[in-house]
Amino acid sequence: MLEVRVITAFLMLLVLVPAMLWLPQAGWAILMAAVTALGAWEWGALATFSEGARKCYGAGLFILMVLLVMFFPALLQWPDAALRPALLWVYGLAALFWLVLVPFWIRRRWNCKGAIGIWPGLMVLLPAWLAIVQFRALGVLPLLTVLSIAWVADSAAYFSGRAFGKHKLAPSISPGKTWEGVAGAVSGVLILGFSIGPQAGVGALAWALILMLLTAVSVLGDLFESLMKRLAGIKDSSQLLPGHGGILDRIDSLTAILPVSACCLLLIAA
Repeated sequence: MLEVRVITAFLMLLVLVPAMLWLPQAGWAILMAAVTALGAWEWGALATFSEGARKCYGAGLFILMVLLVMFFPALLQWPDAALRPALLWVYGLAALFWLVLVPFWIRRRWNCKGAIGIWPGLMVLLPAWLAIVQFRALGVLPLLTVLSIAWVADSAAYFSGRAFGKHKLAPSISPGKTWEGVAGAVSGVLILGFSIGPQAGVGALAWALILMLLTAVSVLGDLFESLMKRLAGIKDSSQLLPGHGGILDRIDSLTAILPVSACCLLLIAA
């Protein structure tokens, strides 16, 4: 199984790294739209859609993103002063979803089976797609910084949880996650964040608070998808990525971190 995981990860990097470096911005947006559409197809399984409805949901979201690329090219760039207020609403609503609604959702274990599952899927996927496109417009380094926060949070949580984990975070949702793992994630992200350094004009305390916020959001993204899988009675969102499960299993933290990071950056730059 480890060998399969490594091969799959290598193949993903073989596609994503050249795309990140050399694809034109519209091409990057379309590639990420295709990945997001596959995530939407997987979300349909979490919402217990029929197979036909899952395909329609994924295809419909893909068409919507392609239309946005074609008719609103300004969205492919980091928002300028004219577009910033509208994007603040988009990312602000996504941040409220993750920071306010999702904790209640996890606590109450609300179900989203059937047609009601359409809108949370859009909230999870569409702002994340827009954010990964717009961060890339700032340059590969800013995009890698945001992606690295999610990767470091996940990895540090896993290893610190395995080494020191005793106190369960949410045993009925994800038995493997512990508070010690969360502490490791916070520590890892703080080390990463301060090795990179805050954006100009952001103090050390504010930067630390932003990093801890993003770590918390990363944990919420992971827990939210785990809850949805448990409610749907499935182990993985799909088997598209051998050894890893589905796309949503790999990007659950990123779907939360990307739009919240974009919201924070827009507020800082305002």
